[in-house]
Amino acid sequence: MGNLKLKGKDILKLGYPNNQSVNVALEVMKRNFATKNIHHVKSLLKEILLNPEEFEKDLTFGQIAETLLSSKKTEKRMLNSQRASFQIFGNNISEEAKNQLYTALKLPISTQGALMPDAHSGYGLPIGGVLAVENAVIPYGVGMDIGCRMSLSILDTPVSYLEGARDKYEKALAEHTKFGMYETHKSHIDHEIFERDTFDMIPILRRLKGKAIKQMGSSGGGNHFVEFGEVEITEEDEQIGLPKGKYLGILSHSGSRGLGAEIAQYYSRVATEQCPLPKEAQNFAWLDLSTHLGLEYWTAMNLAGDYASACHDDIHRRLVKAVGGRVKARIENHHNFAWKEIHNGKEVIVHRKGATPANENELGMIPGSMTAKGFIVRGKGNPESLNSASHGAGRAHSRGECRSLFTQHDIKKELKLKNVTLMGGNAEEAPMAYKDINEVMNAQSELVDILGTFQPRIVRMDK
Repeated sequence: MGNLKLKGKDILKLGYPNNQSVNVALEVMKRNFATKNIHHVKSLLKEILLNPEEFEKDLTFGQIAETLLSSKKTEKRMLNSQRASFQIFGNNISEEAKNQLYTALKLPISTQGALMPDAHSGYGLPIGGVLAVENAVIPYGVGMDIGCRMSLSILDTPVSYLEGARDKYEKALAEHTKFGMYETHKSHIDHEIFERDTFDMIPILRRLKGKAIKQMGSSGGGNHFVEFGEVEITEEDEQIGLPKGKYLGILSHSGSRGLGAEIAQYYSRVATEQCPLPKEAQNFAWLDLSTHLGLEYWTAMNLAGDYASACHDDIHRRLVKAVGGRVKARIENHHNFAWKEIHNGKEVIVHRKGATPANENELGMIPGSMTAKGFIVRGKGNPESLNSASHGAGRAHSRGECRSLFTQHDIKKELKLKNVTLMGGNAEEAPMAYKDINEVMNAQSELVDILGTFQPRIVRMDK
């Protein structure tokens, strides 16, 4: 990399005002034009100075243009004294999770919120928290694992094969799934996502592209998994297009890997600098969507979501190729994301952090635990939940508590009882770590209809 010898005084000489615009111009040009000729860089800067309006929406220069056009100081934002309207579904929810939602509801941008029955505390918005805001996006409201999602493939293979050829399915998971920070596949597919110019438009994405290619088709650590199991369709639905009965299924849970994590870290930090808030609300720092940085995060978030989806496609493709059979139906959904939606007649940004979109007739997958059934659902579009449902059973015990509460012996006993084979995994993800999925589903009967179930049989997780 070359080192652009550009200084603040060079920018001032071009006629830039002596304010934040000089620092922003310096950072943007060094980040994007390190190898370019200084005269070329100065001529670009002069052009932006003369016509900042023309560069406002440009993903490379927008930040400079914006600073030139606005000389607003970064003022501390105050919280409202009143909370925006909200609804809580389910009873078994900690006070800490509720208080996190209550703080979020006092943001001056908040219009409505909800807590799902699997809710528990997190950073910023609680897991299982849903928040609608006006023209802004909260990086910690989306979460660290952008686009974390569920994906279920239902195959035409007889479900009896899971018992009869269990070794074959275990071998497929052992050889064709990768987990955690260090495992990656030897060969990679040329996915269309890597052709997108979005990777070249934003510096952080350009830097992360290599990592994204390397991690394609792999899963994260923690509660991420890939499973073979028994699907039972209990109610026919046109979108699924399968008769009632039992099928062999592949279920995966993972997100956007290092790509999403680094996008989240970077923009959370930037948001905190741009949007100072009282101490208890610091993690709710937002980016205004009419600013360059807001647009940049929104673009990066959507790319990370599409990348997460592509990873699941690759995981399922590898496994189907290894075990045979044809995919008859696919059900998938994000549960860490932000969407532009219309609620109460106006456009808002709905953050679902650990919550499943449940618009009217929208299909989704809500898992239980490594031994408990998950549920195939169809949304009812309930406005009180902002058209959302839970994203799983939700934790009953924190990861720290699990390490002292449950032994390997406890886990093995539960696995044997439910006829589940576990590859990898640890005490933090013990079946007993989670709330009762049936209670959670009962608490959201107003939010979703149940169309079927998924019973895990062979589970692979990070070691």
